[in-house]
Amino acid sequence: RLLGYIKPYRLIFALSLICVIGLAVFGAARPYVLKEAIDVNISPRLYDGFMTYILLMVGLLVLEVICQLLFIYYASWLGQSVVKDIRVKLFNHMLKFKMTYYDKSSVGVLITRAVTDMERIADIFGQGLFMIFSDILKMVVVAGVMLYINTKLSLIVFVTLPLIVFATKIFQRYMKRAFEDVRTEVSNLNSFVQERVTGMKILQLFTREKTEYNNFTKINERHKKGWLKTVWYNSIFFPIAEILSSITLAAIILKGGYDILGGSTTTTLGDLVSFTMFVPMLFRPLNQIANKFNTLQMGMVAADRVFKVLDTESQINDKGQIEAAHFKGDILLSNVRFSYLEGEEVLKGVNLDINSGETIAIVGATGAGKSTIINLLNRFYDIDSGEIAIDGTNIQKFSLNSLREQIAVVLQDVFLFADTILNNITLNNPNISEADVVAAAKAIGIHDFISSLPKGYHYNVKERGVMLSSGQRQLISFLRAYMTNPSILILDEATSSVDSYSEQLMQDATDKITEGRTSIIIAHRLATIQQADKIIVMDAGQIVEIGNHKTLLEKEDGYYRNLYEVQFLKAEAV
Repeated sequence: RLLGYIKPYRLIFALSLICVIGLAVFGAARPYVLKEAIDVNISPRLYDGFMTYILLMVGLLVLEVICQLLFIYYASWLGQSVVKDIRVKLFNHMLKFKMTYYDKSSVGVLITRAVTDMERIADIFGQGLFMIFSDILKMVVVAGVMLYINTKLSLIVFVTLPLIVFATKIFQRYMKRAFEDVRTEVSNLNSFVQERVTGMKILQLFTREKTEYNNFTKINERHKKGWLKTVWYNSIFFPIAEILSSITLAAIILKGGYDILGGSTTTTLGDLVSFTMFVPMLFRPLNQIANKFNTLQMGMVAADRVFKVLDTESQINDKGQIEAAHFKGDILLSNVRFSYLEGEEVLKGVNLDINSGETIAIVGATGAGKSTIINLLNRFYDIDSGEIAIDGTNIQKFSLNSLREQIAVVLQDVFLFADTILNNITLNNPNISEADVVAAAKAIGIHDFISSLPKGYHYNVKERGVMLSSGQRQLISFLRAYMTNPSILILDEATSSVDSYSEQLMQDATDKITEGRTSIIIAHRLATIQQADKIIVMDAGQIVEIGNHKTLLEKEDGYYRNLYEVQFLKAEAV
């Protein structure tokens, strides 16, 4: 499957293979030329033709170096190009996942898949697959040349060769298991560190540094043990391989030496010298194959993990053919049922009719299902049953991008990227100019606040907007939503984290942006929604009351009235 990504780079792949073949042929030819030089010139003490062999050996060495250089460069280039393509495909695939996938997945693990695992895949080409193929080809060529030169000496080598092959096979089996453990522990380590760094403020506020240090020590210990297991297997295999190679070399020298000293014509001094070069060339690749197999195993385990993410079917069904233009804003929920977890319904047959241009407020206790309605309207999740329609058309019939372009959401938990205020507002949309942003900021009354910052609209807010207060981040998020000129505006607890001054700014801006536009406001603080055209009161996934502020207060023992009394009458008493 991984090799399928090589297709766009077939020429580079072919060039790498040619270099591999050149390495095998030129490498095996040098000892043979040396053998001829010894037998033809050195043993008989003849000068004539000796320099030809020397120049030939130099030429073969130069060609081998050139092949080595080209092979290393193009194999690594190929690996990085393939990884680039897979990483782009992976990120594009992840962009389309349902929110359910991210609810259940660790951010640290996903980062490992997209970054660390990708580098291991690149090593498959640069240090693993091609190198193994090169070593095997070199072994085959060397074995063939050895048989051609001297069959008896070759048989000595081939007797011990199966022992090395057997040891290598066992080594590979254990190394695969070890590297699977290593990759698991790397993912756990990345996930742990990412979460703790992100939540460092909580750890320090609750003085959990020592506890988390101990937890990290345990995870790091498991990570160390995983690596030490691979080190242990290496420390056993490589000495065994080296001993077998030395024994084989000793046996060849013993056999060849007795033949030469005994006056045998079947073995020459050139044969003996060339075989002392051939044996390392035959055995060392086996050792290297085992070493490269470590790299290959890590790469294959990483590739398997990446492909599992790529094979995950968690995308929202985006088969809508209708491109949503500017909505009038009529929204209808008909008997909508939904559950995040199977068998645990969050919305239980919700029916809701919102007219174009209305400002609707949704209130209720935590977990009543308020934010869930917003998630479903944006199709972050798909409903279990029922229907959600905008302007009389089921939202599943709209293309996903065009639907979301018409709905702007200001969330309670504002996320800002480590970038300038301008880019956080426009999200690098080329159709929105800085002048447009400045004009919008002036219109909703936050231009002065932005201008007071160093570099103004080009002020870098750093990761997650840490350079701004919660209220300032909320104002930036509000302007970001305003810039999209949405058909439908959603404020999800948008004023929960702002001070009185910022809240007044946002209230004034809300009055401006909601004018003539369908707006949905979710709030715990009832002061922000008293002017809403309609208030929807939810409890345990169902709508229990509908009306405006005045009519709902007139209901004795009404849910909304109880909420109001808890928030205002007790506050007034205090």
